[in-house]
Amino acid sequence: MTDAADDAVIFADGLTRRFGAVEAVRDVNLTIRRGEIFGLIGPDGAGKTTIMRMLAGVLSPDAGRIRLDGIDMVADPEQARSRISYMPQRFGLYEDLTVAENLYFYAEMFAVPRKRRLQDGQSLLEAGGLAPFRRRLAGQLSGGMKQKLGLICALIHAPRFLLLDEPTTGIDPVSRRDFWAILYKLRETGVTVVFSTAYMDEAERCSRLLLLHAGKVQRCDTPARLKEAMPGRLMRVSADDLRRVRDAVMDMPGILGVLVMGDHVNVRVDSAERIRDLRIRLESCGIAQLTVAPIEPTIEDVFVALLSPPKEHA
Repeated sequence: MTDAADDAVIFADGLTRRFGAVEAVRDVNLTIRRGEIFGLIGPDGAGKTTIMRMLAGVLSPDAGRIRLDGIDMVADPEQARSRISYMPQRFGLYEDLTVAENLYFYAEMFAVPRKRRLQDGQSLLEAGGLAPFRRRLAGQLSGGMKQKLGLICALIHAPRFLLLDEPTTGIDPVSRRDFWAILYKLRETGVTVVFSTAYMDEAERCSRLLLLHAGKVQRCDTPARLKEAMPGRLMRVSADDLRRVRDAVMDMPGILGVLVMGDHVNVRVDSAERIRDLRIRLESCGIAQLTVAPIEPTIEDVFVALLSPPKEHA
């Protein structure tokens, strides 16, 4: 173990996992501190779920080590699992049981004492807005309510570590907001959350982010520092004809990326000096209603800049 991992409550060194000839995760290192909401982001097939399953002790690495709260996950996974709650993409709710019955089932499975189960269960249901629906069958809940119930069931035994694999995929914005409100409260109590997501606005809410591509780590830092590290300067170009904007700048020197984004075009240039050249080129093309302004990148912009080939077409 390295000195850098001394303060980590989750530490992984050289994690590698293969499925036949496919190397799903390659030499991944992690250092996660207590109370962090640590995000895993990357395209489909990047290795997010495989890492989650190894951290949960569901899948053994082919190489590397994992230490969770001082416990060697590879040598003694059973001891570590009592401190973990893992919510996979398809959490195992029982749709023919009510909300309260699902919660009771998971409390029994984790041997939660009755008094604590009643107190904590009620508090969790109220925090998730599900207290009025405790007698409703889980199969009759909306998608967002099912995900919140899944999270509540995952929390009933008061885990120290919560592993969430894309838990908000496909649920409505209000339910996503409620879901994150619960996570923020958990962070305040010292619970460590590892969270994978396909939503870049959610990635902005994490303490730190691990950007994965093809099973390898590309970057790991806070959202703010990842934005600062993005190569070049990002410009927002609005005009009456966005395709003409894109075609006009694609072959310009110093253009690192071009992407049509709904009502504007994001143009990434290699330096501030290129901004004047960009405006001159667009004005010379006679493009109407033209505005060119620098903008702060989002995590989605960083994601595209680091993983996409130069001069990305929309």
